[in-house]
Amino acid sequence: MFSARMLCIASLCLSAQGAHALGAGDIAFTAFNADEDGWAIVALTDLAANSTIYFTDSNWDGAAFTSAEGFHTWQTGAGIITAGTVIRFSDIDQAGRAASAGSLSGTGNAALSSTADTLYAYVGSGSSAPTTFLAAVSSEGAAAAATALGAAGLTAGVNAIALPASTDYASYTGSRSGAADFAAYRNTVNDVANWTAFTDGVHADAVPDTTPFAVSAVPEASTALMMMAGLGVLGLFRRR
Repeated sequence: MFSARMLCIASLCLSAQGAHALGAGDIAFTAFNADEDGWAIVALTDLAANSTIYFTDSNWDGAAFTSAEGFHTWQTGAGIITAGTVIRFSDIDQAGRAASAGSLSGTGNAALSSTADTLYAYVGSGSSAPTTFLAAVSSEGAAAAATALGAAGLTAGVNAIALPASTDYASYTGSRSGAADFAAYRNTVNDVANWTAFTDGVHADAVPDTTPFAVSAVPEASTALMMMAGLGVLGLFRRR
């Protein structure tokens, strides 16, 4: 019979799987709509249940937010959001604001600007206290966008997207399948060459593509098999 200690060790080994503190590039924007006031993101790693991610278009100077724009709090929900899932955030300046997964609340001036804006996604101890910027999308001019992204430790083409200045609506139109892993999509999604952007017209009714991203199938040991193997190894140590 396995001892309680051995079962505890096996349980800890299993619970450690998938443990991941979110970092830059773990999500990416896939749409930006200043006419509707909404956006979409793709999870490029699993998002743990009951996670909190914040969004804002307030100016960040590297130490603090320096403008009173909208702050949005996204609670991801009770289930894990698996890598490859695309989440749409719509009508974020309205009382009926919505997220296609979890729930979204907001404070302040929630509307996005079609003239020039940088929208950040981040984690932290509160909406005004970021600890790690995860991604951003900017519709400012090239120099201003580089400054805004750099202040957050982000880089266009790597973990942020720099759209043409004064973009009204833009969406990622590149590949969503065939990559070896989800991290391989980071540069692809953040490459403006893989986006379609509009700097005029009215796009309030535009609906972004929410097709999930997929990776090439790789054989992977099941959790049950991994647990059996781990317990078997522990059994060998016990017999010694």
